[in-house]
Amino acid sequence: MSDRDPAGLAAKVLTVSDGVIAGVREDRSGEALAELLAGAGYEIVERRAVADGTESVAGALREMTDGFAGLLVTTGGTGFGPRDLTPEGTREVVDRLAPGLAEAMRLVNPLGRLSRAVAGTRGRALILNAPGSPRGAVECTEAVLDVVPHALRLLSNEPTPH
Repeated sequence: MSDRDPAGLAAKVLTVSDGVIAGVREDRSGEALAELLAGAGYEIVERRAVADGTESVAGALREMTDGFAGLLVTTGGTGFGPRDLTPEGTREVVDRLAPGLAEAMRLVNPLGRLSRAVAGTRGRALILNAPGSPRGAVECTEAVLDVVPHALRLLSNEPTPH
């Protein structure tokens, strides 16, 4: 399997949004991410939404990554709003940060400089924080999708070409 062939890889999408939970906002960014990942050959094995907040995000990430080997992309809660606490919740659960991925995601758009998003690993799962807008979520995730299969093989201790 080449680094650009994600065949057999699983993905999950977590939308972080008070509005989606309250039923006053449609989950367009979660849908856009699921479409992007499915189009890239990933099997979407779970989609979930939680309210903004450190504990709600951390709790969902723990549940969604327990025993999971694959990619988990969050959308929402990465900005400067008082309830934008996705990076804090993510930091609570990751074993190791992956700052290169987060930085690459920030570079795709000038507004990326306002992102507080993080990336990291928990067990055999790779967690990426993406913005809450559909376009931003897709652009930022696309920026690193080419290296994700390789990262997941490394996390699973599978042979790699290097």
